[in-house]
Amino acid sequence: MAETKALKRTFGDHAKKLMISSTKSLLGHLLGASGGVEAIACALSLKYGVLHPTINLNVADVQCDLDYIPNQPREVRVKKVISNSFGFGGHDCSIALGAV
Repeated sequence: MAETKALKRTFGDHAKKLMISSTKSLLGHLLGASGGVEAIACALSLKYGVLHPTINLNVADVQCDLDYIPNQPREVRVKKVISNSFGFGGHDCSIALGAV
């Protein structure tokens, strides 16, 4: 819920148009490697135009009402991505990547 609220606060009405997925749902928690692996996944999405799904998302919480790309990858033209990494102990960072 916190991430959904942050996305809505940051992007306003545009948040409803965002496509969001969880790399952690596919790979588990990679601890120190998770940010790097997710950056690679984002770069590959830019290159190939495929967004990976959030697997095992069958019923979302009613307060999590954005497009979380449930269970199946989505082929779309990807121009920009943001990767948010939230680690233990408050180690948080984001990176934005764009197609060239």
